[in-house]
Amino acid sequence: MTDDEWPAGFFDRQDNGDDADFYGPPRLVTHIDDGAIAAVSELYDELGVPEGRVLDLMSSWVSHLSRKPGGGLVALGMNAVELQANPLADQVVVQDLNLDQQLPFADASFDAVVCCVSIDYLIHPVEVLREAARVLRPGGVVVLTFSNRCFPTKAVYGWLATDEDGRVAIVRTYLQQAGFEAVSTALRTTPRWGRDPLYGAWARRA
Repeated sequence: MTDDEWPAGFFDRQDNGDDADFYGPPRLVTHIDDGAIAAVSELYDELGVPEGRVLDLMSSWVSHLSRKPGGGLVALGMNAVELQANPLADQVVVQDLNLDQQLPFADASFDAVVCCVSIDYLIHPVEVLREAARVLRPGGVVVLTFSNRCFPTKAVYGWLATDEDGRVAIVRTYLQQAGFEAVSTALRTTPRWGRDPLYGAWARRA
């Protein structure tokens, strides 16, 4: 697989209706268990995410950071009520990245871009991650975390059609195609029956 070539139908979804309708009702709940949430926060801390200015893509009422980022947090997502309830956010942006992949921010304006348990819903993930690279400062980090839970009607078919190792490979390829090098991936939770796994994929802008 090279450049942006993916199998036919990979980015199709069972529900191709307006995402604004699906995400319209506020969901003030978490979508992974406490252990997985803790793993997200720990990874952010290890990578120094809270030290700078952070952009949380496909955000909600929680951003799973252990503390308020030193440079401020911009939360970008689909539901204004959820975003306004985010206690760490200094700025909120309502935007459907499946309709508009261009981020409304200047070049090199963030130290970190994160996306928690939402990468599986993007139908143009490489384009979005290229935008993430554009808005990152040199040395800035992009961090994608994901589990095995999702809204199956809104996740792309390619994601649903593979296993957890396959999803790690998909996210790594997204990042590489977006221009990131030295991509790291890891299972960040201890496998345990009945608990949500948490995977991370991260890389720095050259």
